[in-house]
Parts: sequence; C-alpha cells; structure tokens
Amino acid sequence: MAYIGNTPSAVVQNVTSDGITDGTIQNVDIASDAAIAATKIAGLSTVATTGAYSDVTGTPTIPTDFVSAASGGTFGGNVNFGTNKITYSNVYSTVNDLPTASNFHGMFAHAHDTGKGYYAHGGNWIELVNVDANGDLDLSGELKADSYNETYVSLSGATPAVDCEAGNAFSIVLSAATTFTFTNPPASGTSFTFSVEVIQDASASGYAVTWPTVTWPAGTAPTLTATANAVDYFVFTTRDGGTTWRGFTAGQALA
Repeated sequence: MAYIGNTPSAVVQNVTSDGITDGTIQNVDIASDAAIAATKIAGLSTVATTGAYSDVTGTPTIPTDFVSAASGGTFGGNVNFGTNKITYSNVYSTVNDLPTASNFHGMFAHAHDTGKGYYAHGGNWIELVNVDANGDLDLSGELKADSYNETYVSLSGATPAVDCEAGNAFSIVLSAATTFTFTNPPASGTSFTFSVEVIQDASASGYAVTWPTVTWPAGTAPTLTATANAVDYFVFTTRDGGTTWRGFTAGQALA
C-alpha cells in the first residue's frame, strides 16, 4: 500500500490480507512514533499514536492535484522531471485544428495536413523552417554565416535552360552550337546573379554560343576560346525580373 502526498514518519508494516475491508484500513501494525500524529493523510479519520495493532479507520484518497492532472488539469508550479523525458503527441489533423495560439504561448504542434511544425508566439502559429525544403526564406534582417555555398548545376544539350531557382553556378561542355535561355528569375526588385562555365569539347570544335538578350560591356558579346577543353567563365545579373540581363566576362582560356 503506497500513499501519494505526505508520507507518515512512522513505519507502516504488516498489513494482512484481512487488513483492508470495503475501502477501510484496519488493524495496521504501526511502529511507536508520536510523530505520526502530526502527519496528514487525506481520508484517515483516526490514527493511534502509540501501541501496536491500533485501529486506523477511514478511506485514504489521492490528492486532488494528481487527480486533476491525470484528467487534463494544470499544475500551479514548476514540475522537475530530473533526467527523465517528457513524451507527448501534439499532432493535429489540419492547421485549422490548432488551438488558439494566444492561449498557448511557446507551445509546439505538428499539423498532419501540411507535414510541418509550428510554435505559438504573439497570438500566431509560426511555421518552423525546414532547411531541406525547396522554397524561399525571407529574412527581415542581415544574414551572417561562417560559410556561404551555392548550388552547382550541370547543363547539357544544344538548348540548355539556366533555371534561376535551381542554382547559382552552372557549367556546360559544348557538344553543338548552343543557344541559352534564362528562366525563373526572381521578381523585379530582387537582385539575382549567377555564373556559367563554358567548356569546349576535346576536339576543339569551336562551337558557337548564342545568349539571350544581354547587355555586355561596350555592347559587345565576348568571343569564346576555341581550343580543346578551353574554359571561359561568365557572370550574369538582373534586378528587374529578367527584363534586363547584364553580362560580364569573369575569365577566359582558364584551361
């Protein structure tokens, strides 16, 4: 028999099979200890302070705080679980099923329909960013990183499309006269820059390249290096959604 809440300082032992009848504890061997009289156990109406086999009557009850917590109640103070873990399932079928955020500041929840996690702040559910997801990340402040990386994309064929949403560094080994297109630039007002590495074939075929409408320095497009395996680098930038592309030669005959 264990009690939840205050524990008597006296030792309670030798509870026989007939010591509990209809919810009443009787004939409990209590070690002599006057301190037990000062111990409060909910539901016990009589506690003898001396002698053995004194009658203890009444029905002990679980403290109200534990009952309410088990049925969805709240604690009035902090709960220290030590090194133990708290496991729970804050899963909701849809985003619309999330509770009112203002009532649960700091709460984490998962919405099954979007497959995303959210936390409650300022009366709103804030979507957590998935670093592996394809999409835009809009920061209102400065971004400071120890290392900045760009996605590299290998192109091929005679009509390669430079997809601005696929990466910032592109390359192609020419296999024929080639015509480039630039697709999916960001909307006007956002600057976007990418590089293209153009490599001639091993046979020094000297394939020509046709660019989209690009403004080059002095209005003249560069002439490609025509030797075998020659490498030329070009950089392109726009800030008006691709209406105007400006091109620059970053380096030629690099190999």
